[in-house]
Amino acid sequence: MSAWLRIVLREVRRAWSSGGLLLPVAFFLLVAILFPFGIGPDARLLARIAPGAVWAAALLAALLPVERLVAPDLESGVLDQFAVRGIPDGSVAAAKIAGHWLGFAPPLLVATIVAAALLHLPEAALPALLASLAIGTPGLAALGVATAALVAGLRGAGALAGLILLPFAVPLLIFGVGAASGQPGAIKLLGAVSLLLVAGCPAAAGAAMRMGRS
Repeated sequence: MSAWLRIVLREVRRAWSSGGLLLPVAFFLLVAILFPFGIGPDARLLARIAPGAVWAAALLAALLPVERLVAPDLESGVLDQFAVRGIPDGSVAAAKIAGHWLGFAPPLLVATIVAAALLHLPEAALPALLASLAIGTPGLAALGVATAALVAGLRGAGALAGLILLPFAVPLLIFGVGAASGQPGAIKLLGAVSLLLVAGCPAAAGAAMRMGRS
């Protein structure tokens, strides 16, 4: 088994243990439960805002585990060990992105079915919503790891992570909601933005990890 794959599996195990999986999914569903109380029982209105509510909840759920993605490895010297073994920082970041996505995205997609029912989303609109999340969540995972690398070791890292990540996630949110709502061309723009983030964030995260070790 390659070192890269071992890092991916390590990240997945860490995400699925010690409650790391439960918190994002519980938060995601809690938002879906609270929206009908805030908006009211109008099923048509809830169905209309459902894509935006689900995407906003997914974005915030992806942000929750940011503090555990890089900072613990930096503090414990794990990143130094990877460097000593000759594993490039960009490869470590890419493995963390893959592990982060596998840790939160599949359960989130399953929870989306429940959230869609709570928000009275028509069954015919559910495949488009799931497809938009499947395409957009890799970009969210890449942003999460890059942000985690930038704020690792800083005081108040959680608040800083939100300030850094949320502005960059706005294109994903806009095109994700558009794709889920069936707007023509939105799915292609969503895929392009997500692919750009997945391609570029490993280099940015790797550079931040190098700076953190020095």
